[in-house]
Amino acid sequence: MNVLVLCDDYWHPARTVRSGLAPLAGAGIEFDWIEDAADWSAEKMAAYPAVVLSKSNNVSSANRDPWMTETVQQSFRDYVRDGHGLLAIHSGTADYREALILRALLGGVFTHHPPQCEVTIAPQAGSPLADCPAFTEKDEHYFMEMDDPEVEFFLTTVSEHGTQPGGWIRRDGKGRVAVLTPGHNEAVWLHPSFQTILRNMLDWCSTAA
Repeated sequence: MNVLVLCDDYWHPARTVRSGLAPLAGAGIEFDWIEDAADWSAEKMAAYPAVVLSKSNNVSSANRDPWMTETVQQSFRDYVRDGHGLLAIHSGTADYREALILRALLGGVFTHHPPQCEVTIAPQAGSPLADCPAFTEKDEHYFMEMDDPEVEFFLTTVSEHGTQPGGWIRRDGKGRVAVLTPGHNEAVWLHPSFQTILRNMLDWCSTAA
């Protein structure tokens, strides 16, 4: 499986995503990376069966200009509808409230988070998508605004601030979309349960067509 990863923004450096996905590299998965959105194109993306979006609406960590134009959003929608997979992780849901095409594709977007705190990441019992134990790590507890009532939830996040959707899937056209909201800190990515979830999500997304 060859996966394109879009990452790096002002609040979320690429090194966290690179470290978090490193254990999966070589285990049947190869990752190609785009950190500066100026290097992205619809043509490049179309060569991959699945894309990981872990990048908020910044061109890069050094350039906070938005990159998710309406044309780019339409390209993501077309990419999925043509039979590809999209996995949005943490910052891949952030700063996109006004990106109406992308937020419809994702099914929901980030609105805010309290100060970092202990967050329990709890798989839904019996879900084959998150067949692993719950765990607790310090993280940004993302609060989400959901748009699609038909999404299939498989994960919740729980902290002293309440309970939020933590992971869901949806289908659009011939393609598949998955969303994971945890992942600000490297320790979350590297937890064995989260590694299992990441692998499951990439397998599910890449078999869209």
